[in-house]
Amino acid sequence: MTPQIEAFLEMMAVERDASPHTLAAYGRDLADAETNLSDAGGLLKAAQEDVEGWFSDLSRRGLSAATAARRRASVRQFYRFAVGEGWREDDPSRRLDAPKQGRPLPKTLSREEVERLLKTIAKEDSHSALRLMTLIELTYASGMRVSEVLGLKVSAVQRDPAYLIVTGKGNKERLVPLNDSAREAVKSWLAVRALPRGKSPTKKAEAALAANPWLFPSSGRSGHLTPRRFEQLLDQAAIAAGIDPARVSPHVLRHAFATHLLEGGADLRVVQTLLGHADISTTQIYTHVATDRLSQVVHSSHPLARKN
Repeated sequence: MTPQIEAFLEMMAVERDASPHTLAAYGRDLADAETNLSDAGGLLKAAQEDVEGWFSDLSRRGLSAATAARRRASVRQFYRFAVGEGWREDDPSRRLDAPKQGRPLPKTLSREEVERLLKTIAKEDSHSALRLMTLIELTYASGMRVSEVLGLKVSAVQRDPAYLIVTGKGNKERLVPLNDSAREAVKSWLAVRALPRGKSPTKKAEAALAANPWLFPSSGRSGHLTPRRFEQLLDQAAIAAGIDPARVSPHVLRHAFATHLLEGGADLRVVQTLLGHADISTTQIYTHVATDRLSQVVHSSHPLARKN
């Protein structure tokens, strides 16, 4: 990574308040462009035709339209910064057209599948099963992002709140509701959360667990359960429930929350607020999923439709 790219990322962090995930994505995109433009002198010396050639080559390399669009945005942002800093006099990315991309419908689960998943986990009486049950109940009841769920602290739920205050994208706070089922799961988890799972835990391990502030603690670097581990646990539970694990993930539970709300008659603006979407167009995609589901119900249940 060049000093100029590092300076750009520092600017994004300080002036734009970009999240670590956003900064990591910018870093990967710009590193790719810098590497592939090395014969042309890198980003700072590449001519317009070099940059356009690099961008055209993205599709030939098998990258999706969404990934290409993100890399285009990263490079254009960098060149605007470079011109502002006086590193270049021109912007060689100004004629890059955004790739056309369809917007895929989000994966989701039916209500019956969510219930089956929970019932399967409930059959296992263990520390890990109760933790996973709580994770699913919280995500499905609130629509929180996986980072928001795993970033919860014990102090946020100790008093059995009906609502949680979470900080989402752009450091924006919002209220998310918890239903009775999720609250009961949290209470049950809090009762066993601090119990060491090892047969002979050391006093040091017990002290570390007691001092850990996270609702879902872990011995890893972050101190709390990782999204990857949550996904692995969901995969195992899905297989046990007879559901294709490729269809199940923490984000799919968030999709199910939004879809089932709309199917139940919730207002789109309410769902937008609950999900923490800045733009309602992001939320509107769930209306297509809900409409498809309602259409299937009509075709399978209406007597005239059955005759056809």
